[in-house]
Amino acid sequence: MARWSVPRLPQPPGPVSGPGSGTGAAPAVGPQPFDRRVILVGGVVFAVLMALSPRYGFHRDELYFLDAARHLQASYVDQPVLTPLLARVSLSLFGMSLPGLRVWSALAAGATVVISGLTARELGGGRRAQLLAAVGTGTMPALLAVGHVAGTTAYDVLAWAALALVVVRIGRTGDCRWWLAAGAILGLGVANKHSAGLFAAALVAGALLSGGRAMVLNRWFLAGAAIAVAFTVPDLWWQAQHQWATIAMTRALNQANGGLGNVGTWVIGQVIMVTLALVWVWLAGLRFLWRSGRPLWRALAWAYGLLFVLFAVTTGAKIYYLAGAYPYLLAAGFVGIDGWLAARPGRVRNLMLATALTTAAALPLVLPVLPAADTGWTYQVDPVNGDSIGWPQLVQAVQKAWLSLPPAQRAHAVIFTANYGEAGAINELGRTDGLPTAVSGHNAEWWWGPGNPRATTVVVVAPGNAPNYGDFLSRFFTSVQPVATLSNPAGIHNQEWGGHIYLCTGPVSPWAQLWPLLRHYD
Repeated sequence: MARWSVPRLPQPPGPVSGPGSGTGAAPAVGPQPFDRRVILVGGVVFAVLMALSPRYGFHRDELYFLDAARHLQASYVDQPVLTPLLARVSLSLFGMSLPGLRVWSALAAGATVVISGLTARELGGGRRAQLLAAVGTGTMPALLAVGHVAGTTAYDVLAWAALALVVVRIGRTGDCRWWLAAGAILGLGVANKHSAGLFAAALVAGALLSGGRAMVLNRWFLAGAAIAVAFTVPDLWWQAQHQWATIAMTRALNQANGGLGNVGTWVIGQVIMVTLALVWVWLAGLRFLWRSGRPLWRALAWAYGLLFVLFAVTTGAKIYYLAGAYPYLLAAGFVGIDGWLAARPGRVRNLMLATALTTAAALPLVLPVLPAADTGWTYQVDPVNGDSIGWPQLVQAVQKAWLSLPPAQRAHAVIFTANYGEAGAINELGRTDGLPTAVSGHNAEWWWGPGNPRATTVVVVAPGNAPNYGDFLSRFFTSVQPVATLSNPAGIHNQEWGGHIYLCTGPVSPWAQLWPLLRHYD
């Protein structure tokens, strides 16, 4: 059998300046020795996240992923299978444990820090640039926020950072065999969140626009693409069986979060993804990549610009959608300014002091460092902490309403919730409290069915941000009576605060026939 030769593509002429000269051009030298302190920084980030992981309680999305883990399938309305699969592993290993559920996102955050340091090394950065890239990434408010809560975004950021590292290596060496690794990374990324595919598409477009046609039109690239596509088969199969639900979900998200009115939110949001003291560093990273003279390195700058515009117009309120780009931009930025930092004593010290101060200012917004009762002021900026408070009390209120029904009535009753967080709280936290499985019309919960299809009584849980929900229910029931009001002991006015539990009887049609009318994607 004939052996395939490995293509070694011509390299662009190296710039005359060395690494860190401050010119913004790509270094002409290969990778420097690896600074093992990068691993230490990643370990510190992991340790901090795990130390804070038991604080407050489960976030609404975490409760939903736990619910999805008990309905494990090839995909879901709002994400592919990876995150619910990891939640299922946590349930098997640790039971209902906050640290046990959040360990995967904390590991992803720590790994992202290490990959940023490796990216700086691959770009020609020495020990100082590698270490600073790791510190810069480890102090990103966006990374700390998504690393604290078990969800899709922490793994998405890791996938983007890892894919960027491989692209940087191919761009430096011309060794296209690395596209196989890129394909595996991308495949795992799209098994978690579809945005990894958008990043890959933007990279390919950027490579073509930068003159890197030969680097992406070869058999190794096609083999890597085939690997990535193989990971999408279960998702595509599920979508085909479920009316392409994710497309409908995406349209709903774009309608709620896109449009010109949210462009300003998007722009401001990108400024706070990285700690404020380092905004100029990732901007320097964009300049460094653009002026590098290497098509694949410039493709990373193109990818950022293309997706910046796309997300600004379509999903501007979701400011974290581009968070995965900042680890490689910080790495490039610290390589680009390394010479400037070394030119005068005190510059590194002053930059790190400013980084520490701006990171400390952001911590109450992204991590549970304050007493729960003192977090109310953070809710309008970042609702994650607030939406982790009050679920046990909600379950207790539902249990009280449920047990108030006569046994004969309970036999023909179901619990219905307006959103997946409420359903997840009842199903996960109320599992040992004698409550039946709650059902919901929200996202993937709707596909799991109405519970008892012949129910004549429905106990409904509705959040405080839906004040007219009682009127909505009156379309389906002849009697709608509020029986409890939701609150939490910390006094945090989150989504559920001020909501109600309704006792609904006299359905205008059989419950199974009403079910299709209750589906909503958002």
